[in-house]
Amino acid sequence: HGNEGAKRFSEEVFGVLFSALLALTIAMELAMPLIVRYLVAPGFADIPGKFETTVTLATIMFPYLICMSLGAMMAGMLNSLRRYFAAAIAPAFLNIILIAVLGYAWYHGLDAHDVGFGLSWGVLAAGIVQLAIVWIAVRHAGISIGFRRPKMTPNVKRLLILALPAAITGGITQINQLIGTAIASAQNSAVSSLAYADRIYQLPLGVVGVAVAIVLLP
Repeated sequence: HGNEGAKRFSEEVFGVLFSALLALTIAMELAMPLIVRYLVAPGFADIPGKFETTVTLATIMFPYLICMSLGAMMAGMLNSLRRYFAAAIAPAFLNIILIAVLGYAWYHGLDAHDVGFGLSWGVLAAGIVQLAIVWIAVRHAGISIGFRRPKMTPNVKRLLILALPAAITGGITQINQLIGTAIASAQNSAVSSLAYADRIYQLPLGVVGVAVAIVLLP
């Protein structure tokens, strides 16, 4: 019901989403050794040093989920206002920052261990930058999002029901990647090969699919 209703709705969603993401992140961070051992990369469990490094890198990167999810919520708000630029440009900063890290590592001759940690911190930094971009754009659009106590209001329940099909569809791809990574972890360098293949697969989706989806969202 007007700007005040939109502000209240966005704050309700933000409160529930942020609280759920924070709880999930804390739980996953604490359980990361078990998750890596039994779900993500069971093949790494018996390799000295590799398992511990994987757990550490995953722990560094996982908070990216909070930034990405809150950023997606704000991007949806911008799209509903027909403001597309910030929502479209923000994801590019993940690639920009990772390329910058790789360039720095190549120039300074860093070893693979240091490059891995640099990329992990780069992912987290990219999440913060992406969230900052859409947050600033939302502020410039005249929307101020405050924090409300998490509560499952009728509006939030309706949003979750509407979002469920998209979450299931997107989750199938992630589950496939998780299973593929777990199987590939049993062979040396197979996880990297699988990741490189996924980049090739994602190229047409990133160039065409995402651009079309952003325009169709409103």
